[in-house]
Amino acid sequence: MRKALVTISLLVATLAIQAQEVPQVANILARHAQSLNGAWNYLVDVQEEGYYDYRMRPTKWGFFRNAKPQKPEDLIEYDFDLAPTMQVPGDWNTQDDRLFFYEGTVWLKRSFDYRPQDGCRALLYFGAVNYDAHVYVNGHHVGHHEGGFTPFNYDVTSQLHAGENTLIVKVDNKRHASAVPTQIFDWWNYGGITRDVLLVSLGETYIENYTLRLASLEGRRLAFSVKLNRPEAGRKVTLRIPELKIEKTVVTDAAGTATLTMKGKPQLWSPQNPKLYDVEISMGEETLTDRIGFRLIETRGKQLLLNGEPIFLKGISIHEEKPYGGGRANSTADAHTLLSWAKELGCNFVRLAHYPHNEYAVREAERMGLLVWSEIPVYWTIDWTNPATLENARRQLTDMIARDHNRANVIIWSIANETPHSPERDAFLGNLARLAKQLDDSRLVSMAMEVTSASNFKNRLQDNMHEYVDVVSFNQYIGWYRDVNDAPKMEWEIPYNKPVIISEFGGGAKYGLHGAKNQRWTEEFQENLYRENTAMLDKIDGLAGTTPWILKDFRSPRRVLVGIQDYYNRKGLFSDNGEKKKAFYVLKEWYSKK
Repeated sequence: MRKALVTISLLVATLAIQAQEVPQVANILARHAQSLNGAWNYLVDVQEEGYYDYRMRPTKWGFFRNAKPQKPEDLIEYDFDLAPTMQVPGDWNTQDDRLFFYEGTVWLKRSFDYRPQDGCRALLYFGAVNYDAHVYVNGHHVGHHEGGFTPFNYDVTSQLHAGENTLIVKVDNKRHASAVPTQIFDWWNYGGITRDVLLVSLGETYIENYTLRLASLEGRRLAFSVKLNRPEAGRKVTLRIPELKIEKTVVTDAAGTATLTMKGKPQLWSPQNPKLYDVEISMGEETLTDRIGFRLIETRGKQLLLNGEPIFLKGISIHEEKPYGGGRANSTADAHTLLSWAKELGCNFVRLAHYPHNEYAVREAERMGLLVWSEIPVYWTIDWTNPATLENARRQLTDMIARDHNRANVIIWSIANETPHSPERDAFLGNLARLAKQLDDSRLVSMAMEVTSASNFKNRLQDNMHEYVDVVSFNQYIGWYRDVNDAPKMEWEIPYNKPVIISEFGGGAKYGLHGAKNQRWTEEFQENLYRENTAMLDKIDGLAGTTPWILKDFRSPRRVLVGIQDYYNRKGLFSDNGEKKKAFYVLKEWYSKK
């Protein structure tokens, strides 16, 4: 037995030849890339027999080998080429009726042609895989990634060869108490390779990341920094912004970094004028293009300031689900439809809950003039004392910021939602708040808190995290989890000299169900709830914005009421088929007066 375990361990080590995960490459959409999207063969592996043997040890006969019989008597009990296909990006829940509720392992396989280029590296990029991914190229294990909503990439130059290559991904969306999010959450656990897969061609030395932003309102000076993938001094990097007549060259230091501040005087990005500038960043033969806006977000007492002027955030919360029916949204077209509904509502702000959304969604919101709250899925009851859980959350926060830190519309990094108070939780979230500021001090940090102190009709927000956040945000559901008639009598005390965002309020209604305003699930009930809540919120001192819950109905396995919920959370202002409920018009009218 010991000899067998040693043999298997050596096999696994051999299969991981020269595998290397590299830091996230910024602005992936501007890189030279081969899309690996499309039809992938898949095998459902309920007991993970493609990964473990019957003693739960890693097996040398794993599905990652993509083995074929060499002789008539060979026994191989799987064949990807005979398996059905599903579309990538996509979730398996809505592509195979048998997998609607499935949580477990599915193997996905794609073959592709590759032509090596002299002096180039090949990076394999995944926009997101939910939740746990083992990646194999030509039978070699190139990496393992945990987290369902952030991008990752591997240098696979050594694993590829000229001609046909095979990519196999073991995807596992089982929930775990130590994961982020944890075992219980109120949205559908869509499994699969849910965002783009790209094979990116890069030079031996390339631009790994860069930052271009407004440094100050005074003089409208711009700040630029760049980081190469490796420490290399003396490399010239040129920044061009033709419309501003800017062309500047910087030289990297020994760490492979360079910084610059310059005069610019750009038009400032705002919801009323979402101005974006064409930008070119080049080094040698590599040229990256981007469209970047310039703005300044800050607070002054209980005011929220955009470009030095007070702003009220007329927002709505959104899940990353397709506009019609269910399924994970994964395209610009999906994002445009959802964001157009938000614009029709009168919004200038969206809360992309409860995890980082697709890069297409963030960019489309920027183009359309919608400010963004972006969040990591530290949701409800996290394993606060587990170092691995904290590291997972830190990694997701880091990757979210690395991808979207050049987007002018992203103004808030959110580190959590509805977490129960405890010293362990405070330490965990304090760590994340400090990390967010360390990585990006040009934006605000917040989180969706809970109201825990209530006496009759007086609510006092108390949360130790007020020391760490720039904006105090909290969720409240008076009228849904507390009688709707309580709203007119409610008094709120927010004892912090910071802007306040009500990050959630609302209630459920099934589209087309009508009745008295005190009858649950009717549109009239939800309509009245919104009337009472908006009047109540107007009385809160320092109210700087709201993001009611939620734009549209979305799937959730926790919502089981037959004939009403049918596995949908019905708090949407739009139905799952895009129909407006009566509460939509109440919120639209309220926002029109703000």
